[in-house]
Amino acid sequence: MLKTLLLIVGGLVAVVVLAGLVGWLLLRGPDIPYEKLEAKYATKASHYADLPGGVRLHYKDEGKADGPLLVLVHGFGDSHFSWEGWVARLGDRYRIITVDLPGHGLTRAPEGYVASADGFADLIDALAAKENLPKFAIAGNSMGGGVAWQVAVRHPNRVNGLILADAAGWPATTLKKPPLAFKLLKYSWGRAFLRSIDNTPLIRSGLRGEVGDPAVITDAFIDRWAELQRAPGHRAILMSIQPGKHSQATKEVLSTIKAPTLVLWGEIDPLIEVAGAHKFAEAIPGAKLIIYPKVGHLPQVEIPQRTADDVAAFLTAAGIQ
Repeated sequence: MLKTLLLIVGGLVAVVVLAGLVGWLLLRGPDIPYEKLEAKYATKASHYADLPGGVRLHYKDEGKADGPLLVLVHGFGDSHFSWEGWVARLGDRYRIITVDLPGHGLTRAPEGYVASADGFADLIDALAAKENLPKFAIAGNSMGGGVAWQVAVRHPNRVNGLILADAAGWPATTLKKPPLAFKLLKYSWGRAFLRSIDNTPLIRSGLRGEVGDPAVITDAFIDRWAELQRAPGHRAILMSIQPGKHSQATKEVLSTIKAPTLVLWGEIDPLIEVAGAHKFAEAIPGAKLIIYPKVGHLPQVEIPQRTADDVAAFLTAAGIQ
């Protein structure tokens, strides 16, 4: 009887293991060479800068060449494409640089690269120094918002304006029900799994759950997001991004920001509670706050016209024109 039971259990285990193996084989997503991705996604506006740490940073330089400079920084897993709506609507008045952070887009970083929000902020400073950029207004969404305010804190001489869109920084404002991919990131086995698969299904469900109107997240948007994550080394960096020594927002730190500041937020953001918007606005001297009803985590994607208009009005009022 015991022998029979063991055989049954052993058979069930074998079936489970086989099913897991088959599932992994179906889901696995090998790297896509940079050359192929660049041929598809780079444009005549693309530039590359060799920066400290072995980073070859990709950025696009668009808009009015002699206009005031606006630097835009995307969120976790995203790329410079997140800002297409703003580039189209603000490019007639501003010179716009959109960057791909290490582990994202078309930027290359060496194996073992350790990424953090404060490290990303220092890379923006290094890019500005290398390319001799004038003072700029900087905007960031989500993780990129955390990078943006850290640039304003760590390199205030670079910044004449700060725009935070659903920005990271206040740990207590992060919701307790993140997308499945974020849940998997908490575990070493989950990170290992995400490093080896095509994450398109997780990206689709995650992104469409982050916005007020899922229709704005098109299949083409999802496919591009997923393909760029499969650049060599990207998924390893995404799975290992560190909080950084200075990535947590506090009133003491944010009160040092002197640049005029605009805080934009989607009222129904399911990733970072709208309470974070109020905390940023209260902590940064003179900050202006705009909250958008029925909008989620990506206001620059969901309502590009309205947010671009608000940004233009803010920059004009700050004398950045």
